[in-house]
Amino acid sequence: MIEYRNLRIALLGGGSVGAQVAAQLQQHGDELAQRSGAGLELIGVAVRDVTAARTPEIPQHLLTTDAESLILSADIVIELMGGIEPARTYILQAINSGADVITANKALLATHGPELFDAAEQVGAQLYYEAAVGGAIPIIRPLRDSLAGDRVERILGIVNGTTNFILDRMDTTGESLEDALATATALGYAEADPTADVEGHDAAQKAAILASLAFHTTVPLADVYCEGITKITRAQVESARKGGYVIKLLAVCERLVDPITGVAGVSARVHPALVPLAHPLAAVHGANNAVFLTAEAAGNLMFYGAGAGGRETASAVLGDVVSAARRHVIGGPGVAESTHADLPVLSISSVTTRYQITLAVVDQPGVLAEIASIFSDHEVSVEAVAQSVGEPVAGVVGAGIGTATSAEIGSESPQGTATLVIGTHEASEADLAATVAALKSSDVVRAIVSVLRVEGL
Repeated sequence: MIEYRNLRIALLGGGSVGAQVAAQLQQHGDELAQRSGAGLELIGVAVRDVTAARTPEIPQHLLTTDAESLILSADIVIELMGGIEPARTYILQAINSGADVITANKALLATHGPELFDAAEQVGAQLYYEAAVGGAIPIIRPLRDSLAGDRVERILGIVNGTTNFILDRMDTTGESLEDALATATALGYAEADPTADVEGHDAAQKAAILASLAFHTTVPLADVYCEGITKITRAQVESARKGGYVIKLLAVCERLVDPITGVAGVSARVHPALVPLAHPLAAVHGANNAVFLTAEAAGNLMFYGAGAGGRETASAVLGDVVSAARRHVIGGPGVAESTHADLPVLSISSVTTRYQITLAVVDQPGVLAEIASIFSDHEVSVEAVAQSVGEPVAGVVGAGIGTATSAEIGSESPQGTATLVIGTHEASEADLAATVAALKSSDVVRAIVSVLRVEGL
């Protein structure tokens, strides 16, 4: 029997997720109350337009445009507005009024997380954000609680459903990036303006959150290397498949030691990568998300599921509602975010990984030896080389290299053109950049067609 008073819940935002949260609170409020130990009363939903159509429908008497008054009347505030302002101001008002806050706002947490966590700690409130990364996938709570006694070493994440859907379509149906994006838009997986998704910004925000939590260190969004999928071509996807790989946009967060300075720190980066078909992340299809985590004691762990969607994201939000309610019943201050490690955030030049580089070269004797010499001179070890004759399809990604067109590859040379696909052993980004610069200036290299990192080996 529930004896604790009803907890008043204010909801900011009545979009696809907000409407689902409101519906679930009303339909399953009694069951959630039994799990929480306290009654849960939705006292209002702050929206811009109370007359707008919503699915599911929100009762008219709950709708208001007065967010501030709603916040001041609540024990728990759920922020599902998105964006930086006025969400940041409203969350700070809620925290300073003593309310716990639940948010799915990845952009806000990635840019103003330390400020919000500090404010919550000052007043003993709690900020919950399970829905900010991975939609319905439980990843925040396992990192914060379940793995608190372990040491997370590395995270590989497919954390943007739109780009995973696009790359999966390119791989499974042979569509071009443009056609796959059009399909994603038609099915509602991509926004009218997909820039944040296809340029990697959405995934970078999530990488900043995951790295900060996993490594107990504040990782600013500005320190997350970000590269999108807009230069990935159908030819690259086909070549990856033939080589036993699939291309995925990955968020990679890891502990590492700078190979030059010896400084131990952490790194967070987002970029397309070749993933071996045998790796679990290669089997993540459609708009699904997955996080593959390696911890010192626990070993490899995989979290997989729907990364977006109103009902799916609402599931994560309501899990936080139950946690917040239980904290009210038990009493005591909120648990502060742990940044005790305070490790340096290293740039991508400190990263060591494997690469696959595709070159268009002059088809003449001695070229392979000259290319091998360039790699050797810059301490990048070659693991495998595949060669074919004919002009490659252009499309460059990685390492800040400019796109090469067929015209730039050139057909006026008396020699033909051969394509070299070179796989490397582990090498540093700094050595790779130096190698690429030397290749670009070589007389036998007509174009650097593609540079892709290889992850998951």
